[in-house]
Amino acid sequence: MAGASVRADSMSSLSDSQREMLTGGGLSNRFANLPLWLSHPSNIGAFYGLLVSIALILPYLTTEEFWFPLWLLHASLLIFATAFLGIFSRLMSAVTKRMPISVNRKVLYPMPFIGFALFTLINTGLLVSNTFTQYASWGLLMIPGPLYIHLSWAPRWRLLCMIEDGVNPFQEMPVDEYLNASENDDEIQTDDSDLIAVVESFESEEE
Repeated sequence: MAGASVRADSMSSLSDSQREMLTGGGLSNRFANLPLWLSHPSNIGAFYGLLVSIALILPYLTTEEFWFPLWLLHASLLIFATAFLGIFSRLMSAVTKRMPISVNRKVLYPMPFIGFALFTLINTGLLVSNTFTQYASWGLLMIPGPLYIHLSWAPRWRLLCMIEDGVNPFQEMPVDEYLNASENDDEIQTDDSDLIAVVESFESEEE
């Protein structure tokens, strides 16, 4: 609770655009309200793996005679893999120090459902089971969560950690670079009048 209070106090001094970059859209905003230890990219990755594993119970239950041991094995591997990819994204974010960018929701969000449909068709015999279809179904099921974490959540989590430590993550970032980063994120509004005024003042001083 104390950490959340410090984070809220630190964020109150930021502009609206900077706060939106930190909290993001609907999904990221929910994660941003969690304690930082709970919203660690590896935990978010493991949570995604758990959700996918739960969705796979029905296909395993209806197509496998001894379904539970096989499902438990695959679920454990899936959760471990997505958690490991979350840790990898966290390390990459710490090294590159890049800002969060948006993901194409129209492409990313349907992928797990398409993967689930392929997985079900393969296990029910309605689709030919081979190396390509197996990899395609598992890839579509697994990729969206780690991709969202790598592009959007891991960099955002790093910024939130800096805020909670009392460090302004935008302090050393040039104003024009911040605006360019904001334009590439559909979760951020770039029409902040105060920020534009600072940019215009900065450009006039250079002239």
